[in-house]
Amino acid sequence: MQFIVEECESHLNIKVTEPRIDAAIATVFKDKLREIVVRNRKPVHLDMAKVDFMDSSGLGAMIAVRKSLPENLALVLCALTPNVERVFRLTRMDSVFDIQPPDRSEGAS
Repeated sequence: MQFIVEECESHLNIKVTEPRIDAAIATVFKDKLREIVVRNRKPVHLDMAKVDFMDSSGLGAMIAVRKSLPENLALVLCALTPNVERVFRLTRMDSVFDIQPPDRSEGAS
């Protein structure tokens, strides 16, 4: 489980590189992400563009990471794929998490 972490002045950009966040990796995902987030003490923009599948274990890991953040630090989910967005919508977690659409300007010349 690896993340690509880019530190910006106001927040951390963290890119998830796994295509699946499921029971097989949810605990490792949660522990590593929580370690990065707590150590840096900055709001987080989590880029999930590479994640094609998330099950209830993955959703639980996301909730645990969110709960580990102090109230004043945001966890913004970015670039959710349709399948992952559906999981958040069906469980109504889209009202708990700040979900942003993909940045269409990235990669534009």
